[in-house]
Amino acid sequence: MIGRKPAAAEAFSSHKLQRPDFSANEEPIGPVSLLVVAGIPAYNEERTIAKVVVVSLRQVDKVVVCNDGSTDMTGIIASKLGAEVISHDRNLGKGEALRSLFKVARSIGADVLVTLDGDGQHNPEEIPRLVDAIKSGAADVVVGSRFLGPRTAVPRYREVGNKFLNALISDGVGDTQSGFRAYGRAVIESIVPAEMGMGVDSEILMEASQRGFKIAEVPVSVTYGGGKTSKHNPFYHTLDVVFSIVKLTSIRHPLMFYGGAGLALVLVGLYFLIRTILLYFSSKALDFLTVTVGFVSFAFVLIGLLTFFTGVILFTITTVIRKVEK
Repeated sequence: MIGRKPAAAEAFSSHKLQRPDFSANEEPIGPVSLLVVAGIPAYNEERTIAKVVVVSLRQVDKVVVCNDGSTDMTGIIASKLGAEVISHDRNLGKGEALRSLFKVARSIGADVLVTLDGDGQHNPEEIPRLVDAIKSGAADVVVGSRFLGPRTAVPRYREVGNKFLNALISDGVGDTQSGFRAYGRAVIESIVPAEMGMGVDSEILMEASQRGFKIAEVPVSVTYGGGKTSKHNPFYHTLDVVFSIVKLTSIRHPLMFYGGAGLALVLVGLYFLIRTILLYFSSKALDFLTVTVGFVSFAFVLIGLLTFFTGVILFTITTVIRKVEK
């Protein structure tokens, strides 16, 4: 159990938690405990949120639930059971929910933020596994992996989709789509999620990797079927994440993204140009086919060059911005 407080008297309020303040001449007696906060994004989870909140409260110092536009009793139940509840007027998506939870964690000075789903998929009793890796300094981001240790009951289609998305992200993490994670103080302070949808988990990992944070995985269990464990079908989820990865890659690596695509288009255009020349010499006339292929080659070369130079310009701009930030 991590930092458990006395029982019912701990009706968690929205007040900022205070740490002991030691003067320059005083030394704390014993180790200073970390402020561990559990952040739970929730949308219409009245069937499962109670157990998640109650069990989480036994493992952490504070539980914060982001009620993301629920139309049921999710927020009321969580609040009555001792969680601090922040609410969105409408459903904004998992990304916005995590953004709000990160904001609260920063405002109260959390040392560790543990995120887990409100649908009962994750076991809050396993929170210490993630937090211990942060406390020991072994990692700045800890991912609860469904694919480490004993085989878990992960549906085959989820496993295949996860492997596909892992390959796109390429950061060495085996379960990039797991929402059961722990973030250290430095990560909480420096990363502000921008994605609104399901691509937020990938965004955070890519951002953490780019900033040089240490990322580790620990085995966790997972339960499917206890509640509505997904608000989107797997195909939509995968597409959402893929589009997010493409967008993030285009922003962070514009020369590779646009420059590579531009060069590919130019090569295709040159191929059609050669075909045009061959058609002209074979027919000795500018017939409809020859003209059409010629226009196609011109279009590909023009679009390719525009795309390539777009990548060069964006790369230059981002390089200047990064130097200014440093």
